[in-house]
Amino acid sequence: MTATIEKGHLLRADIIKKLYYRSPLSLTELSKLTKKSLPLVTKVVNGLVQDGYVCEQGLAPSTGGRRASLFLLNPEMQRYIVSVAMDQLTARMVIYDLSNTIVLPIKTLELSITDDPDAVDKLVSFIYENIEASGIDKEKLLGIGIGMPGFISVEDGVNHSHLKTKDGSHLGKYLTAKLGLPVFMDNDSSLIAMAELNFGAAVGKRDVMVANIGWGTGLGMIVNGQLYRGSSGYAGEFSHIPLSNTNNLCSCGKRGCLQVETSLLVMTQRAKAEIEAGAATSMRELFKDQSRNIGELFLEAASQYDPLAVSILSDAAFLIGKGLATLIHIMNPECIVLSGRGAIAGKILLPPIQQAINEFCIPRIADQTSIVLSELAADAELLASASLVIEHSHFNN
Repeated sequence: MTATIEKGHLLRADIIKKLYYRSPLSLTELSKLTKKSLPLVTKVVNGLVQDGYVCEQGLAPSTGGRRASLFLLNPEMQRYIVSVAMDQLTARMVIYDLSNTIVLPIKTLELSITDDPDAVDKLVSFIYENIEASGIDKEKLLGIGIGMPGFISVEDGVNHSHLKTKDGSHLGKYLTAKLGLPVFMDNDSSLIAMAELNFGAAVGKRDVMVANIGWGTGLGMIVNGQLYRGSSGYAGEFSHIPLSNTNNLCSCGKRGCLQVETSLLVMTQRAKAEIEAGAATSMRELFKDQSRNIGELFLEAASQYDPLAVSILSDAAFLIGKGLATLIHIMNPECIVLSGRGAIAGKILLPPIQQAINEFCIPRIADQTSIVLSELAADAELLASASLVIEHSHFNN
């Protein structure tokens, strides 16, 4: 009996996950996706309707027979998800409902995770204060999903690169204890790839590379329709491919890493140096705005076609394209998605990346790989951080 109940709970959670990603769906579609019988799926869906998690939306388009009922997650179900997206210098947070509607607008905290010894406690305060400000009953929160840079053991809740706790405990366990909610975390580039697979440009595709362009330069790989993590869970360290011609030392301690010429941090540093050298650019005035993140200001200047910003971004994009050309030969993907916060620079990124691929990639392979800009861009990590909670929730009541 216990095993039967457990299987019922697992199917219940699986149906909610399917509706979270692909809603609305018919009972037949849910049966195929969960690989369970139609009568069993119908029984579980009816239970979810009674509990308020699922509601009927209407009827599917006619295919000649009886029109099937469509189901979706109930937008009035008062269950919420805290989503946090972090990079090296900034933490952003929102609260979503189960239909991915934002109920607490984006909050931002400037936070250096590499050299601030109090970063973990500042993160705890940031999340706690915003949950309190939202006015949402804590019991209605399913959990907290956090995307962040670094070598992360997803199951253990450990970031081996950043955010060390003062008592030496695992980061995930520490945050769970401090915040009183389940906390789930994953690498930012892996999450961005998952967001594109479930909500964005990689939906329905099987072999995709997702470039995360931000304060670092990351990569998530979709292989056979699933996120590829590698044997130890650390696949996708794109930024540490030795393609830089400079002698600059990378944060990893090695020289020649792609990241030392392609991260937003390096781009803004170069922009500052050019401004100090007397370059004519709109960034001279933009950078005086201390209330906004300098990376956002740089991307804004590039989006408005400031010549210096475009030049700096194009140089970095060409090197990213060179790295992608190397990976195209290895993976032969059907698509490359340019995502992450840097993707808001839009079409400026495409020509230099395509130029590098044309120059360094075998045409027969390159011609079968499309390059597209993410429509999720800066929201990708937030959406995927929320889905972390969905993936780990049981929905037993």
